[in-house]
Amino acid sequence: MGRVNEGDRTPDAPPYGSDFLQLDAGDASGAGKADWLALRLRQVGSRLPPTRVLAAELRVSRGVVTEAYRRLTEDGHVEGRRRGGTVVVAAPAVAPPASPPPSPADHARTVADTEPGTLFDGVPGAEIFDALRAVRARVDFTPGQPDLAAFPRTAWLRAERAVLTELSAEHLGYGDPRGAPQLRAAVAGWLARSRGIRVEPDEVLIVAGTAQALTLLHPVLRAEGIDSVAVEDPGSLGTRQHLLHGALATPPVPVDDDGVRVDALRATGARAALLTPAHQFPTGVVMSGERRRELLRWAEDGGLIVEDDYDAEHRYDRPPVPALRALLADHVCYAGSVSKLLAPALRIGWLVPPPRHRAALTEAKRFTDLGNAVLPQLVLARLMDSGDLERHLRLLRGRHRRRRDAMIEAIGAHLPGATVHGAAAGLHLTVTYAPQVSDTDLAAAALGRGVKCQPLSWHRQLPGRPGLVLGYAATPPGAIADGVAAIGQALRDLS
Repeated sequence: MGRVNEGDRTPDAPPYGSDFLQLDAGDASGAGKADWLALRLRQVGSRLPPTRVLAAELRVSRGVVTEAYRRLTEDGHVEGRRRGGTVVVAAPAVAPPASPPPSPADHARTVADTEPGTLFDGVPGAEIFDALRAVRARVDFTPGQPDLAAFPRTAWLRAERAVLTELSAEHLGYGDPRGAPQLRAAVAGWLARSRGIRVEPDEVLIVAGTAQALTLLHPVLRAEGIDSVAVEDPGSLGTRQHLLHGALATPPVPVDDDGVRVDALRATGARAALLTPAHQFPTGVVMSGERRRELLRWAEDGGLIVEDDYDAEHRYDRPPVPALRALLADHVCYAGSVSKLLAPALRIGWLVPPPRHRAALTEAKRFTDLGNAVLPQLVLARLMDSGDLERHLRLLRGRHRRRRDAMIEAIGAHLPGATVHGAAAGLHLTVTYAPQVSDTDLAAAALGRGVKCQPLSWHRQLPGRPGLVLGYAATPPGAIADGVAAIGQALRDLS
C-alpha cells in the first residue's frame, strides 16, 4: 500500500483519538509497545487517527505509532480512504463467544428450521408467533400481515422531509406522554371520517400498537377490581396471551352469525370484554344491530368493552359499521393502529379510553416509556392531514379485493366442501371443513409443502369445527392459487 497517510483529514472526517479507540499505553510492556498497539488496533477494527494525534494522546513516541501502522499495512489489515485521509483497520476474524443457553423462542426456531411440523404439536406457547415467523415458506398466508411491499415510501419520505424542514428545536426534546399534539389531532380527524367517532385530541392517547394498549390496561383494570376479561371464541390467540400475561383470566364467549353472544357474556360474570365487533377475528362476522343493542345494555349495567378495531378500514363489499365507541363513549375503550394499514414496524396506535380511565392510562404510559418517538408521529400526522393516507387506503382496497377474490376462487377449486367465512372485509379469510383431519395436522402438512398458515383451533378455547385462518393481503394472486392448491393436496393426502 505504501506509506500510511498521517492524517491530512478533510473537514468531515471525525477526529478519532485514543479515547474513542479505548487505548491505554499503560497496558503495554516497555519493549513491545508497537506490537501491543498493532494488536489492539486490529481488534478495534475502526478508522485510525493521524499518527501524531495518537502518539500525543498515548504519550508514546511517534515512531511507535508509525511502526504499528507499518505492520498493519504489511499484514493487509488496513486500507486507504481518500476522503477520510485516515487508515481503516480490517476487523479480525475471531472465534465467536460462547452462546448462552437457548431460550424457549430460540428452541422453537431451531425446531421450526429442521422439523416444521412440530410447531403445531401441543398447546401454542407465548413464543409461537415468533417461531412461526422465523420459518421460511414459499407462500405465506399468515393472517393480519399487510402487503409490506405496498408501503407508501414516496409519500412517507415527502412527509418526512416536510416535517424536518419545519421542525423546531423543541420537538427534539421529550414529548407529551400522551403523544404529539399534531398526531392526536390528526387521529381525532381520522376517527371522525372513517369510524364515526367524535373525540377531542386530548381524549386520544398514542401508544405503540394495540399490544401496548392492552399492557397499559392491565393494572388499570386490576385497580378497579377486574380480574377477568371475557373474550370471543374463536378469538385472537395473541390477544388472549397478552391478557393472560397481565394476570387476567379470559373466559370464552361463543360467537355466532350475529357476533358475540351477549347472553353467554352475562353468564361469565366478567365485568370487561375484549371484542372485535366491526370484523370479528377470525370469523369475519359483523355484529348485527340487535346484538349491538344487547351489548350496549350489558355495558350500561356496569360492563366495560375494550373495542379492538384492528382492520375496520379494509371494507370491500359494504360500508364499515360505526364503531361501538361512537355509540357509548363512557363504557368503551377503543383501540386502533396503523399496523394493518401501513406497517407493524412503525409501532404506532391509539387508545381512546372512557373519561374515568384517561388519567390512569396516561400515567401508565408516562412511566412505561415517556411517550412514543415524536418524529414518526409527526410524519404520520402529515400523511393523515394531507390525504395521502386515504389515497393509500383506496389503492390497498382494490389490491386486496383482487387477492381476496383469487383466494376464494382457489378455495372453490382446491378445497371443495370447505366453507369460507369473513369475505366482506379484512386481510384474511377463515375456512372450515368436515372434521376428518385436525387443523393442526393440516397446517403442519401445509407447512411441509412450503405454505404457512394458522390452524383455527389455535384461536379457540371451546370445541368447534376444524379450519384454517388464511391471510391474503401480502400474497400475489398467482402465489395464492399455488398455496391453496398445496393445502388442498395436503388435505387429500391426510384424508
